[in-house]
Amino acid sequence: MNKVYLTIIVLSFLLNACVSTKLYKELEQEKAAYEQQVGQLLEENEELKVAGNEFGSKKSALKDKVALLEQDSIRRNLEIKQLEKEIASLSKQYDHLKAAQQELLKGSASETKGLLEQLQANQQDLQMREDKLYALEKSLDEERDNLTRLKLELEARNKRLIELEDILFKKDSAVNALKNKVSEALLGFRSQGLEVSLKNGKVYVSLDEKLLFNTGSTQVDPKGASALKSLARVLEQNKDINITIEGHTDDVPVSPNPEFKDNWDLSVKRATAIVRILLDGTNVSPVRLTAAGRGEFLPVATGKTTQDRQKKPPYRDYIDPQA
Repeated sequence: MNKVYLTIIVLSFLLNACVSTKLYKELEQEKAAYEQQVGQLLEENEELKVAGNEFGSKKSALKDKVALLEQDSIRRNLEIKQLEKEIASLSKQYDHLKAAQQELLKGSASETKGLLEQLQANQQDLQMREDKLYALEKSLDEERDNLTRLKLELEARNKRLIELEDILFKKDSAVNALKNKVSEALLGFRSQGLEVSLKNGKVYVSLDEKLLFNTGSTQVDPKGASALKSLARVLEQNKDINITIEGHTDDVPVSPNPEFKDNWDLSVKRATAIVRILLDGTNVSPVRLTAAGRGEFLPVATGKTTQDRQKKPPYRDYIDPQA
């Protein structure tokens, strides 16, 4: 079964009690269906991009090879024509020498011997040129066959590349449409204090930090725990989604104590506190959850004021479509 990883950055998580349970469940079910389609289309989209790149590279290489073969074919044709002219000229010389030989058979022995030697030399030269011509013609035939095969292969690859580019364009359009639908479904809760954004193919849900932890604490506020239980119900309904919970802190160093040594230790324990709430009394499988700590090293905001620090999430979930 394909799995979808969805990234949720939780900065604030306060749902207005005025939202009806029925509306919430309908939107969650619609979101789950959209995310499943997004995952499948992203997988097909990636495969088609890879195939398109491979076909494009092979197409370019084949074009270069075809051009070289065509140039070589022209050169060999010129060589063959030149050899044919030389063979015709030698054949005439041979005929003249043979006729002269017949006329001089009655002449001196030395003159006859010289003519015979020249005739034999011409015959050998003629044979060598005929052998070379035969080899060139054979090589040219092979290159012509290879050129024909490469042209057919290039045409087939061009056709397939065009098909892939068309499919890829359609898949990109479909993925973008589905992402917009998912965004619209989640953005319907904005008036109740829920902020949703899309970035790099991931969905980010932001909640108020006050719902989760007090400064330097790993104890989740009861309201925050209630919100996390709502998230757990979503996970129960979408068993093909895995979540990584990343704990975060601000840049104010924590005082070392027996519970944790530094901000990094605090962030890890915050993440595990979230995991325990998501698992406690639910049907969410622990295999689907990962707890990690980022300390103060990956802030959402870089300011030093209290308001800026409140923009830094105590934890975030990310859910990302994955084949």
